[in-house]
Amino acid sequence: MMRWRIGEVTVTKIVELEGVGGTRFILPQATREAVLPIAWLQPHFADAEGRLKMSIHALVVETRDRRVIVDTCIGNDKQQRARPAWNGLQTGFLADLALAGYPRDTIDTVLCTHLHVDHVGWNTMLVGGRWVPTFPHARYLMGRVEFEHWRVQREDAGHRAVFADSVAPVFDDGLVDLVETDYRICDELKLVPTLGHTPGHVSLSIVSRGEAALITGDFLHHPCQMARPDWSSSADHDPDLAQATRREMFEALAGTKVLVIGTHFAGATAGRVRRDGDAYRLAV
Repeated sequence: MMRWRIGEVTVTKIVELEGVGGTRFILPQATREAVLPIAWLQPHFADAEGRLKMSIHALVVETRDRRVIVDTCIGNDKQQRARPAWNGLQTGFLADLALAGYPRDTIDTVLCTHLHVDHVGWNTMLVGGRWVPTFPHARYLMGRVEFEHWRVQREDAGHRAVFADSVAPVFDDGLVDLVETDYRICDELKLVPTLGHTPGHVSLSIVSRGEAALITGDFLHHPCQMARPDWSSSADHDPDLAQATRREMFEALAGTKVLVIGTHFAGATAGRVRRDGDAYRLAV
């Protein structure tokens, strides 16, 4: 468990899965030969052989009066997932969440930066053969554009399955608030549109007591994309827009004190963006 303090706001990382290598399916350009010259990625974000380290985790953001869980990983018992290893998971995610001080019935807000498989899974849990809300006392915040895009998606069976078991049940139970990409959750927390990976993708800005942080979502999957903003994720809906978003965000963040907390960053997980020649790096 890792925890950061931003003014009066606390951010806690709850890991579902971590791994080394096996990431070419999401970042096909990040070969070992291409990664090795980016020396600053070691040891946190790549190993000595050039294999990327990545994590699937949730981030609990606690303010004075809110408990927000940002992105809910893959979830247990789910089927028809894009990666066979993600089918039928049985992890201790909820126990780890409670151990960190956040039993599921104390969460009052669930924020989905977007509606991909590894960001919505614990929205629901299997009880008596039914998918029921994991966080029964929470409002689930989903982007309006994002929700409408995936609701009518019919071409990919995997996406249909994710929507059916992890999105539709909480919507049908009346727990979803469809929001705009610049929605303010509370005084300290505000959504930031970071489009391209999906049509309504957002990141989360945290500002408290003169300190600031940004939870990325998937506008970048790995810090290697700071060194190579042109490396696109295979899952990007609009690769050109996603690349433009990365460059815009890196330029805005470079040299500032904003703590960037990566949704899939392993190791140190957080750092500050610095210019590095014609590109950028993450200083931890």
